[in-house]
Amino acid sequence: MDETALPLTELLATDLDDGFTELVRTQAGAVRSVLLRLSGSAREADDLGQDTFLRAYTALRDYPPARRRELQPRAWLLTIAANVWRNHVRTATRRPATADGLEAAQLDLPDSTPGPEQRAIEGTQRARLVSALAELPEHHRLPVVLRHVGELSYQEVAEILACPVGTVKAQVSRGLAALRSAPLLAADRAAGHDPLRASEHAAREGGVRR
Repeated sequence: MDETALPLTELLATDLDDGFTELVRTQAGAVRSVLLRLSGSAREADDLGQDTFLRAYTALRDYPPARRRELQPRAWLLTIAANVWRNHVRTATRRPATADGLEAAQLDLPDSTPGPEQRAIEGTQRARLVSALAELPEHHRLPVVLRHVGELSYQEVAEILACPVGTVKAQVSRGLAALRSAPLLAADRAAGHDPLRASEHAAREGGVRR
C-alpha cells in the first residue's frame, strides 16, 4: 500500500474485496506460522489457513462497516485460526503429523544472513522445535504458539482462550518448560542451543507484546 492508501480496517469497511486482499497480504504469513506450529504439518497448515481465510471472509461479509473498523486484524484472524485448528483436532482420527516441508521459522532465531551450512543447521533446529511443539498437549501448545509465534499479548491470548490472564501465563510457562525438556530437543540442548531463547528475549525487549 502506498502512503495515500487507507488503513486496513478502513479499507475493509469501505471496500471489502480490496480490504480482504490486503488482509491476506499482510496477515497470511502470521496465520500460516501459527498453524504450522500448531499442526506440525506444512500441508495441514496450508489447508487450515485456507479454511481460516474463507471463514474470515464469510464473517466479514456479515459485519457492518462500523464493526469492520473496530477489528484488531491479527488477533481476530488468529482467533479464527485457533478455532479452525481445534475443530480439526477434535475431528481428526490421528495425532498431528510430524513436520514436513517446513519453512524457516519467523522467530525461533534472530534475523540474520547466515551461510548455507548455518542455514541448514538452523533449519534442522527449527524442524525439531516444530515437531516438539506438536507433541505438547493442546492446553500448552496453543497458548505458547499464540504468544511466541502469533506475537499476541497475554491479554489477547486470554481473550481467545476465554480464560484469565494468570492461567495463560501459567500455561505458557509450563509449555516452555516442557519444550526445554523434550527429547526431540536433546541434541540442541547438548550443543548449547536454546531454540526458544530468541523469542523470550524478544518478549523482554518488547518484540512480543505484553
